[in-house]
Amino acid sequence: MPVPRFLACCAFLFAVLPLAAQPLPAEVEAALARARLPRDAVTLVVADADGKAPPRLSHRANVPVNPASIAKLATTFAALELLGPAFQWTTPVYLEGAVRDGTLHGNLYIKGQGDPKLVAERLWLLLRRVQGLGIRSVTGDIVLDRTAFETAPLHPGAFDGEPLRPYNAAPDALLLNFTALVMTFTPQGGQAQVHLEPPLAGLQLPANVPLVVGECNDWRGGLKADFTDPSRIRIAGGYPAACGERSWPLAYADPRSYAARAVGGLWQQMGGSLAGQVRDGRVPAGLAPAFEAQSPALAEIVRDINKFSNNVMAQQLFLTLSLQRNGAGTLEGSREAMRQWWRERVGPADTPSFDNGSGLSREERITAQQLARLLQVAWNSPLMPELMSSLPVTGVDGTLRRSRGKGTGLAHLKTGSLRDVSGVAGYVHAASGKRYVLVAIVNHPQAAAARPAIEALIDWTARDF
Repeated sequence: MPVPRFLACCAFLFAVLPLAAQPLPAEVEAALARARLPRDAVTLVVADADGKAPPRLSHRANVPVNPASIAKLATTFAALELLGPAFQWTTPVYLEGAVRDGTLHGNLYIKGQGDPKLVAERLWLLLRRVQGLGIRSVTGDIVLDRTAFETAPLHPGAFDGEPLRPYNAAPDALLLNFTALVMTFTPQGGQAQVHLEPPLAGLQLPANVPLVVGECNDWRGGLKADFTDPSRIRIAGGYPAACGERSWPLAYADPRSYAARAVGGLWQQMGGSLAGQVRDGRVPAGLAPAFEAQSPALAEIVRDINKFSNNVMAQQLFLTLSLQRNGAGTLEGSREAMRQWWRERVGPADTPSFDNGSGLSREERITAQQLARLLQVAWNSPLMPELMSSLPVTGVDGTLRRSRGKGTGLAHLKTGSLRDVSGVAGYVHAASGKRYVLVAIVNHPQAAAARPAIEALIDWTARDF
């Protein structure tokens, strides 16, 4: 029997209208007091996932706040709906010239189209396929076409002054290995062998560093590494023998040259030769690809983005929305795609303020009520399993593997953390068998101190009432 129109309307109102001011759960109030955080620093919603009853808890739910990485919920669910969970990025490779006796007499082109996971091993496979065409030498250049995204150059330290942090990697149509390096130190004899992955053409690195006596505390600081010269990494200190083997992931100092260095270094390591250079350029019009490398499916990419809160992958996905829609990936084009999708799927009222899709932003704004409504729409979508399985599980994996609350395994929640921001949003499975939407976001200079209060709210939500 169809639901009467007025009942359907009422169910929607239950989902979107907050209750009047109400007391917070006692354990949450106590945790906030211990952290010396005021109630007006917190915005909260706990509501039935199906949206058919009034919220169980609503506190400052219509106040726009900075969500930090919780913003990835909107990006990933919109992408699942707009692109489909089986969507794959392609990276076409073109040959300009004839192949004779193992040599390409001309240029080799690689065209980036936004693949968020073109990591070192997949780049190796791409170049291995080139060699599978009978090419060991290139007389011309290897040309990298990065024109699919139209974004302004961004200094990697612009957001927080930490240019070597991998989370600050900028989006790129041909994003290779997240523009990241991994230095591995392995004690052997009286020295620590230094291994760099992936190999970068023209980058000098000491083959080993001296071992030193002492505890394995600030071993990175003890190395006294200098990364200011993009062509040379200097290490003036030593490596503690007590550390055993350790790895140090970091962003490359000159991200614009990373792709060329990575392709050149790996091609050389694989035994390939190049008479010209690796450079940026465009694929000539009318040239057909020799083959196309394919990414993992979007559903897998979404799990990587949300489980581990990968910022640059989220930004790649965000720009892909306008690339697929308009033929060029731009921030404003993707913001408009998100606004239109939100109005059609989540609600015609005010839309959130979208920025770059990752939450690594000081400008992004959304309300707890908007997030709750988004999660309710997702719960009732056939794509709910893909989104939910991408969220970290409390005390089990992803960014919540170290969660100390009592609700281990009972919640799938996207985390968000910036300076002055801390929060979670997602689904909680209660002892009664009910599934709740939970949103908790703190905007305050001491936001990090709110974690016990957030864990108390998760535990409270998971209990029967």
